[in-house]
Amino acid sequence: MTSSQPTMAPKLSQPKFGFNDYAERLNGRAAMLGFVAALIVEYVTGQGVMSWLGLM
Repeated sequence: MTSSQPTMAPKLSQPKFGFNDYAERLNGRAAMLGFVAALIVEYVTGQGVMSWLGLM
């Protein structure tokens, strides 16, 4: 009795949490949006984000 090996690997979906490509890409995009938002706040108000929030 011989057992044959499968010819294709199953296509498993990537988890949406943890260290994977999807999570890293999403985190990078969120960081870019936050940085641009900080630049816009500084340009519009004329002061840094920390002072705009009243933390300095």
